[in-house]
Amino acid sequence: ARLYAASPLPAPAVHYADFACWQRERMRGEVLEKQLAWWRERLARLPQLLELPADRPRPPVQGSRGGRCEEPLSSRLSEALQALCRRQGATPFMALLAGFQALLGRRTGREDPPVGTPIANRNRAETEGVIGLFVNTLVLPADLSGDPSFTELLRRVRELTLDVYAHQDLPFEKLVEDLRPQRDLSHAPLFQVMLILQNAPLAPPAVPELELSLLPVESSTAKFDLTLAVVERAEGVRLLQAEFNRDLFDRTTVARLLGHLVSLLAEAVADPGRRLSDLSLLPEPERHQALLDWNDTGTRFPEGLCLHDLVQAQAERTPDAVAVVCAGEKATYRELDRRANRLARRLRAAGVAREVPVGISLERSLDMVVALLAILKAGGAYVPLDPTYPPDRLAFMLADCQRGIEAPVVVTREWLLRNREAIAAENDEAPATGARPEDLAYVLYTSGSTGRPKGVAIEHRSAVALLHWAGEVFPSEDLAGTLASTSINFDLSIFELFLPLSRGGTVILADNALALAGLPEAGAVTLVNTVPTAMAELLRLEALPASVRAVNLAGEPLTPALVEQIERRPGVRRVLDLYGPSEDTTYSTFARRTADGPATVGRPIANTRAYLLDRWGRPAPIGVPGEIWLGGDGLARGYLHRPELTAERFVPDPFAGISGAPGSRLYRTGDLARFRRDGRLELLGRIDHQVKVRGFRIELGEIEAQLCRHPAVRKAAVLLHEHAPGDWRLAAWVVSAGGPCRPDDLRAWLGERLPAVMVPSSFGFLEALPRLPNGKLDRRDLAARSLPVEGGGDAFASPKTEEERRMAAIWTEVLGVAQVGLHDDFFRLGGHSLLVARVIARLRRDFEVDLPLRSLFQAPTIARLLELVRRSSQSELQRTPRIGALSRSAGQLRSRASLGRGEDA
Repeated sequence: ARLYAASPLPAPAVHYADFACWQRERMRGEVLEKQLAWWRERLARLPQLLELPADRPRPPVQGSRGGRCEEPLSSRLSEALQALCRRQGATPFMALLAGFQALLGRRTGREDPPVGTPIANRNRAETEGVIGLFVNTLVLPADLSGDPSFTELLRRVRELTLDVYAHQDLPFEKLVEDLRPQRDLSHAPLFQVMLILQNAPLAPPAVPELELSLLPVESSTAKFDLTLAVVERAEGVRLLQAEFNRDLFDRTTVARLLGHLVSLLAEAVADPGRRLSDLSLLPEPERHQALLDWNDTGTRFPEGLCLHDLVQAQAERTPDAVAVVCAGEKATYRELDRRANRLARRLRAAGVAREVPVGISLERSLDMVVALLAILKAGGAYVPLDPTYPPDRLAFMLADCQRGIEAPVVVTREWLLRNREAIAAENDEAPATGARPEDLAYVLYTSGSTGRPKGVAIEHRSAVALLHWAGEVFPSEDLAGTLASTSINFDLSIFELFLPLSRGGTVILADNALALAGLPEAGAVTLVNTVPTAMAELLRLEALPASVRAVNLAGEPLTPALVEQIERRPGVRRVLDLYGPSEDTTYSTFARRTADGPATVGRPIANTRAYLLDRWGRPAPIGVPGEIWLGGDGLARGYLHRPELTAERFVPDPFAGISGAPGSRLYRTGDLARFRRDGRLELLGRIDHQVKVRGFRIELGEIEAQLCRHPAVRKAAVLLHEHAPGDWRLAAWVVSAGGPCRPDDLRAWLGERLPAVMVPSSFGFLEALPRLPNGKLDRRDLAARSLPVEGGGDAFASPKTEEERRMAAIWTEVLGVAQVGLHDDFFRLGGHSLLVARVIARLRRDFEVDLPLRSLFQAPTIARLLELVRRSSQSELQRTPRIGALSRSAGQLRSRASLGRGEDA
């Protein structure tokens, strides 16, 4: 071995074993260390897994079932590719590698997709005649940063490949041993995609007295996720062959990928100075399909109508039909219309006119429906102010929406009582307001990433477009008894209230979906519109009536298992999965779901366009994740008094010329999805830090901003954790500012400032939040940690009094635990906002008290909650400052908001 290491390689007749020994010795010492150092630097930030969009989830153990397909290259493209390579001093392999890596980057969203490639490893003259397999494997990391032109990318690839070839002697297994990547049986280490240049002569060697011919080899195995072989002939590159893992991909998917590579290469060689983001992947037929065929939803609907016009017209058609039912109280269409007209006239006298926002803070009742309709009839726009929200939040919302209004109006229970006689004396004919379809109908405040709620401004024509579509989809039998259980602070209430009222159905009011279990009118409910979490709870309680014909679910992923449970219920004829943000008037797409069907949210509703675009605004191919951009008649006007945010999220439609909608806009949803082959959308998640918890849209940044305002908190991060399958909860990680910082204090602090659903269930404490090399928060690191553990509570104390035992019985039933102590924390036992609502409902029934939802966040133990119950029985909690705050002048509210929110006022 020393002789081999110190001298040139012996004659070509050397044995393979001797050569291998010589090679190992040669790679020891200084040469080995230099090559290892070079590779470490190049591959330091290599992704553990390049997850190409696949047809099936990756199995836990990588299989080898393989398939093959191929795509020819035209002679014209091949010649153009060679000409480009000659001009740039590159080889066809380098150009194809550049195109392949650009394609991988567009499909995965990464700027560094690694590609493996084999190399002959015969870079010394002495090895040319040696018999044996010397092939080594190299890793070629991409550099797509800065959105370079194809010319610039080709230059980068040329430099990289030349450097790699200069360091090719290091065996691949030695590289893996040194880098120690996280080993996983589901995929190969360092790279999962390979590129091979097949340029060996096709003619068999000439052997005396033998006639040789090529024997085609049919392979049915795959060594990697995807292997692309480029076949080169004397006249140039003429064929692309793909070997793929059938556990991940269908043949049609890989064939489509090869077609996209050919399209990208054709555009690149035609204009190599264009940036990669400007190169289209889609052939014209696919582009036409994605932009036009799947968005051909235009329908005509009555123009010139406002939301309240639809209800008034229905009242004229069926005046004696029951319009609304609530807690035994009923109102016909005639009664509802006349009461709304009288209240509308009183609102007009108070200064309400077109485009004037009017706050409404009423419990769910017939008066609430009358008030909503009356505000619209007066020409105003209603702004829901949920009485259960913290006073500071309500004050901010009201001050924001009524900015610049001299005489703001807020419809509360006190306001109605104060104006009762004046309202009764008004004429019951509808006032003439001159309201137009482009006028503001309502403003819904949603969670804001900066810590401030933002108001989504919806015009009448958008709401009318939604109701026109829904009226075509839902027959009158479905709308005969529509459960209205969603808070009017959320957009689902538009569907639940105004759809049945515009089609002759009956609105059956309930505090929430779970209240259906004890609702006297439950047997008349024909349509339930809620979120999957609430529906699962209704099924668990066996509270879904046999009268229900249709179930609409939105706001959360809908699993096939839940669909199957619903389908088993007698009477249910269909289950619909609906998707849409408030900024597009409630619903944008829909699909009828079956237990054995795909989990999709379907295609756009009428007069809606849904584009799936990559981060450069280019149409995403089938199966490739992209952001949903929405257009059409449902789009909101924007965010109230937030022109910068409106301009950021509502952008000019780049496809207006194609869609025939000049001057139109698109809303960037931030939702990730992918197209299935039939054009239906499959939701994948978010591109930002917005989440959905039991159907409520939440910006994690708003919770983090409120936490950081606590004097004991220096930094905070909030994530969504899956506590149990299908049970998603918020968890907060906190860095203390140095003083005492307890979960109970933080929970009570947030409960005073945020809706109950936005208060995390658990809190954990860290010395510092984990950071990425670029300084950003490492949310993946936090997500990988166990749910925060808050530590033990006080010693177990058994309930002793009758009150304590009654309260403990409610908790054990709701939480599903065997026993509860007086000092056990509701949230440590598994409580969350949906269960909070159940406890509050039980307290209303069993203790005859009406506590706000935030009570459990302020008093999360039986002992402390009983104190609130006792005080409430003396009417202290029932006279909370929230209604008083809403009755103050706009100037007082602005002062309160400024004092409470500092720079955010």
